[in-house]
Amino acid sequence: MKLRTLVAVVVLAVATVSAHAQSQGKIGVYMNPVAIRISNVTPDVGPYAFLGQNSTSQVFYGYSLGGFYDFYRTAGGIVVGADMRLSDLHANNAMLRSFLVGMRVSGQPFKRPIKPYAQISFGVGTTKAPVSTVHISKGDFALYGGVDYTLARHVDFRVFELGYGSLTTISSATVGNGGILNVPASTQISFSSGLVFRF
Repeated sequence: MKLRTLVAVVVLAVATVSAHAQSQGKIGVYMNPVAIRISNVTPDVGPYAFLGQNSTSQVFYGYSLGGFYDFYRTAGGIVVGADMRLSDLHANNAMLRSFLVGMRVSGQPFKRPIKPYAQISFGVGTTKAPVSTVHISKGDFALYGGVDYTLARHVDFRVFELGYGSLTTISSATVGNGGILNVPASTQISFSSGLVFRF
């Protein structure tokens, strides 16, 4: 699926939910810069080496575009919602794009406008190696935790968001040698910060 199609799906979903959100919950949209360290215990070689020749880690940079819908609030102030995001990241001419849907839990346990949240997400990650035009798509998984700080009625500052995930990237095990070389799923550790707009 192309990036333009994914962006259109996210925008359409957020716009559709926003009509309901006025009376039933709150929505938020964000587009934040992201840095993600992708690592693997097994170095790869050949044209499908996602992290580069004989490399076991690489830091990718890009952005994450998404939205969330808070649909349930408990008497104790815990809020349950759904999050949908797409990310576009690059490093050393390699590419990672992911589309994730997940459940999030947030709250405001302090008097100050600090709102921690946590979420679990599942979806699809598409990767391309630095010297190849071949793309592969595999199941993607991530856990996120972060803190939003209210700046104004409709604007939050995302102080930080940390993520941990796993994805089987393009490699000599998934393309080319067809599994002769055993390259396991890569670990993803991400950091993001930015603004969230609430409606």
